[in-house]
Amino acid sequence: MKGRQIPRIAWPLFALGLILLFNLMFTDSFFAITIKDGHLFGSLIDILRRSAPTLIMAVAMTYVIATGGIDISVGSVLAISGSIASLVVWGGNTQYLTSAGSQYYAPMLSIILIPLVASILLGAFNGVMVSFIGLQPFIATLILMTAGRGLAQLLTGGKVLNFRHAGFEFVGRGYLFGLPFPFLLALGVIVLGTAITRLTPMGLYIQAVGGNRSASNFSGVNTRLVLLFVYIFSGFAAGLSGLVMTSDITGADAGFMGLYMELDAILAVVIGGTPMEGGKYNVGGTVIGVLIIQTLTTTILTKGIPTEYTLLVKAIVVVVVLIIQSNKMREVMGKRQGKMMVKGGSAI
Repeated sequence: MKGRQIPRIAWPLFALGLILLFNLMFTDSFFAITIKDGHLFGSLIDILRRSAPTLIMAVAMTYVIATGGIDISVGSVLAISGSIASLVVWGGNTQYLTSAGSQYYAPMLSIILIPLVASILLGAFNGVMVSFIGLQPFIATLILMTAGRGLAQLLTGGKVLNFRHAGFEFVGRGYLFGLPFPFLLALGVIVLGTAITRLTPMGLYIQAVGGNRSASNFSGVNTRLVLLFVYIFSGFAAGLSGLVMTSDITGADAGFMGLYMELDAILAVVIGGTPMEGGKYNVGGTVIGVLIIQTLTTTILTKGIPTEYTLLVKAIVVVVVLIIQSNKMREVMGKRQGKMMVKGGSAI
């Protein structure tokens, strides 16, 4: 008798549950939520707010990886988006940069649309390199990863652009219906991605391309357009994350904004159960993966663990989760579960 395999998403949920249980037992007021001026505050709310930029990027990265690709340029695209937004706030003139920051009130539509259009074009560049030119996704996005951050620094003149703009700051700091606005934006990206992949054939096309690109071509699927779409969506998501982060810190530091965030996004996708070889995707698992990473980070900071140990602790937890949900471990546990069921049946 063959045992029923445990779903991939069960292990990330179990890991998140363990982290939350640890905080319930050893962190005072971790689950406490207060209301002030109609807004919710607390460690859990802060986790939702802090996880928003990574969550936005990770959702789009899920679809990229599902096609058998990868996008390691999203951190640089984030930096470019934030730099352009800051330049728009400054009216394109950073010559008189002061410590007080810009007081120039540019139109909100320009601050939002110009960086997003630029990010979409950068995503399209990646898509063309992969789908039409035929470069390997890692190499194609590596080009923009290395050149993009340099471009962001050129745009800002190597300066940190600080600003004051009440409307734009709401994007990263505001609250709506009592919840952090960045988290609501992340939910919007999830809904958008789900609608596109569930209400249109795009979801099936993404899985088909990731499963077998040649067979998809012979079946009449326009694989080039599918690949172009997922990289454009990834560029859009990275640009939106850049807007959230820039408005939150009220400034743009092109050299450090979004640095290594592409790794967190990819890691969240893998933790969530989307295989790197493509063919399948699990957006719900990706959300759990992002929450694991951010909850673990918040726990480490709350417990006062020195920052030099933060990455080490995160790495250990992530490695354990990945090993547990690996195919080999799932086979071993499935066989053990089958043996237990056989023994139970014999006893009866």
